[in-house]
Amino acid sequence: MIKIGIVGSGYWGSKYLRVLNETSDAMVAAIYDVDPEKLRQAEIVCPAAFTTSDYEEFLSRDLEGVIIATPAVTHFPLAREALRRGKHVLVEKPFATTTHEALDLVLLAKRQNLALMVGSTFLYSPPVQFLKGVIDSGELGSILHIHSSRLNFGLIRQDVDVLWDLAPHDIAIILHLVGQTPIGAAARGIGCFNGELSEIAHADLAFPGGLFAHIHVSWLDPTKIRRLTVVGSQRMAVYDDTTMGEAIRIYDRQVNLASRDELDEASYDISYSYGDVRIPHISSAEPLKEECLHFLQCIDTGQTPLSDGKHGLQVVGILEAFQKSLETGGNMESLTVPSLDSEKQEEALTTATVAREIKNAN
Repeated sequence: MIKIGIVGSGYWGSKYLRVLNETSDAMVAAIYDVDPEKLRQAEIVCPAAFTTSDYEEFLSRDLEGVIIATPAVTHFPLAREALRRGKHVLVEKPFATTTHEALDLVLLAKRQNLALMVGSTFLYSPPVQFLKGVIDSGELGSILHIHSSRLNFGLIRQDVDVLWDLAPHDIAIILHLVGQTPIGAAARGIGCFNGELSEIAHADLAFPGGLFAHIHVSWLDPTKIRRLTVVGSQRMAVYDDTTMGEAIRIYDRQVNLASRDELDEASYDISYSYGDVRIPHISSAEPLKEECLHFLQCIDTGQTPLSDGKHGLQVVGILEAFQKSLETGGNMESLTVPSLDSEKQEEALTTATVAREIKNAN
């Protein structure tokens, strides 16, 4: 039995608590929250767990892993202290609020030889895993375009905007499906009720070779939409997370271009192929449970998580670029991947972290 501690017993923390209570491979040994009422509710669900509002006391317990499900701005300090104390860590999205923080956590976990995992739940969804296999097999041909929509009515958050709240899921899925690192990011958004934080946003990712992905997220839509479309040169696929038993549809449709005039390369004859629609049978395993089982396996075997710290760092870097683009009117921002192997980078980061801790202590 792997002993797990849960940090935060709110909306997501309670979900992790439920899933782990249903798992025979682990036990929830401790729960931390600053809200006494939430702790009382957690005690009802898991009476055997030690509960506390003292983080130091929480970390002093015999815990192998910690799951952090608290507001985004608290992820970095809570995760860093847990890693420093020798705990394997799973952090809910967004992984951190800056690439500096994300890189700090990645390097610390590397030095401590600990598993660091991000709660990119949809990567553990059977439909996403199936779609990844379809793309890798070449059935869709070359991937030309991806469009993702994640819309619902609420909940409007006041700590992060809609991009930082909802887009991490879509970014993670797209990166996983295409297996490439984007070279550019742009975003446009609007805050209808809070002028400082976008509640509706459109974002774009540019990849090498011309692949383009678009993400639409909103807290102000009357219906719940969770749909991703992959346009390939041979076929197209739609992943709809709101449909029961029909999450993936593969469309045998393609556009054919034939040159009409060899002297005019811009002129084409265009034809369209319409074939069948295939709805494959896919298992109905709960993504959050699969994610938790993967975290436990990584603790037990030492394997690298699918959604590891490097993955989280990449997503945070894209979110930062989106934020910068929002502030500059939607310009396409270049993306660079922070070095994870440079000793100078690690030394500089450690120095900056120590300086920040001294400042906070004072």
